[in-house]
Amino acid sequence: MLKQSADKRRIEKNDKPFFYLADTVWSAFTNIDLTDWAYYLKVRKEQGFNVLQINILPQWDRSILKKMQEPFGISEGFFDLKAKNEAYFKHAEKMLEMAVNQGFTPALVLLWCNYIPETWGAKFGTSPLFRKEDIKPYTEMMLEHFEQFEPIYIISGDTDFPTETVAAYYLEALETVSKKAPHALKVLHICGRLKDIPENLQTHPALDLYFYQSGHNSEHQSMAYTLAEHFSQLEPIKPVINSEPCYELMGYSRQKYGRFSREDVRKAAWQSVLSGAIAGISYGAHGIWSWHEEGSTFGSALGEGFVSPFNWRQALHFEGATDYAFLKSFILANDLTTLAPINLVLNQTPEIRAAETEKVVIIYVPSNVPIYLKGQFASLDDYAIDLQQGKKVSLTKILHEEKTEIQMTPFLKDSLYVIHK
Repeated sequence: MLKQSADKRRIEKNDKPFFYLADTVWSAFTNIDLTDWAYYLKVRKEQGFNVLQINILPQWDRSILKKMQEPFGISEGFFDLKAKNEAYFKHAEKMLEMAVNQGFTPALVLLWCNYIPETWGAKFGTSPLFRKEDIKPYTEMMLEHFEQFEPIYIISGDTDFPTETVAAYYLEALETVSKKAPHALKVLHICGRLKDIPENLQTHPALDLYFYQSGHNSEHQSMAYTLAEHFSQLEPIKPVINSEPCYELMGYSRQKYGRFSREDVRKAAWQSVLSGAIAGISYGAHGIWSWHEEGSTFGSALGEGFVSPFNWRQALHFEGATDYAFLKSFILANDLTTLAPINLVLNQTPEIRAAETEKVVIIYVPSNVPIYLKGQFASLDDYAIDLQQGKKVSLTKILHEEKTEIQMTPFLKDSLYVIHK
């Protein structure tokens, strides 16, 4: 069972540090057969992932190849909980059994925003909705199916909070989970670039984590670190995770030309973790989250208007996944789960991010330039890692009065500097 650390900044499992490394596979329950699921789990386990983010209900913008099973009947535009499709949930339970047996923790979304009236997603009118009075029985029903797998409960999916009614839906679900599964971690997944959560949710004692979404807009990638700073400074303190950075080879939102590269998604991860979101990071591959098959249709006109995904078999092997796995292993192997942001870098850019423990300073350098730090760092053991190639070199430094100049490395891509105090 996962829990908050004593200082409320991190997650622990069996009283040991747990770095949340999630893959995003929202469409698993509707789109994936068990044979493909077994192969997917094998690959992600080998890479080092330990959490799977899944939407319990059909993902509204998933890839579509054939008619899928619905979880419930639909009456007058609303889910009919009395007409539950047992086969849908039996399949979901089998998938989670397989995942848990491979060591994964499920992170299950209860209520994606398109199912909640008055949210931005509901306005498209493509999905059935929930009545408010059905939220408690629905949530209890999901707990009956899935609590056996000890999941993290993601109360909301990609949501905004335009009205008090919307917040009331999520509050009902949060409090229901809290009563029925008090020891499970509970969190809200919010829409891209959002930072304001209604106070009755944000300060609720049952809300255990802060998720944020730096998202897929190419013009706002600074949100990876600005939102990490924001949420890590909130009261009450909770572990912070960027639950949806830009996905690898996802097209830019608003149908803008271009796709996020391996380097882009790696940058978002390191900038998040070194800016206060130290509890973990989520990865996404464009083709996995929607589970895109050859011949699938994909609604590029829905939501933020993303260009078509890659086949899931190709997307599963995008190289960014190994970069995220390296981040997790580096943090745990070097006892860096207590990293805290530090204002140390003198270069005139917020893109270079730094964080410290009692013993070391870790600096993410997106582009190779001389780096200037406040204070003197004289250790001969300092080094840099080329995050694209994995190569390691010693750092060359010049000590000035009250500052340290780190000369350029031979690396052509982004790198990580390890500075000893």
